Amino acid sequence: QVQLVESGGGLVQPGGSLGLSCAASRSIFSTYDVGWYRQAPGKERELVAGITPSGSTNYADSVKGRSTISRDNAKNTVYLQMNSLKPEDTAVYYCNAKYYRMNYWGKGTLVTVSS
Repeated sequence: QVQLVESGGGLVQPGGSLGLSCAASRSIFSTYDVGWYRQAPGKERELVAGITPSGSTNYADSVKGRSTISRDNAKNTVYLQMNSLKPEDTAVYYCNAKYYRMNYWGKGTLVTVSS
């Protein structure tokens, strides 16, 4: 079993920046694919950014150029840095880790972009 705990959410003004963290209860990021997802009210959960064990990254078109996913294996933590935030980035952000049939989710952290 793996626990994922997100942190770093909060209220930020449009155009601002925010850094999210996802801490795992044990060392998995050298094996698991990790993704940041988000779910806005009334919408389906969507992938924001992902990182593979080899370090390859991918981003949703909506955040490409404004966000960076990274990880620190020594700290068992994956990060999502988001810049130039927009009101439409408002959502609960979830961390996900997958390896074959093992699939773990955090409880999420709320990001609100508003003036």
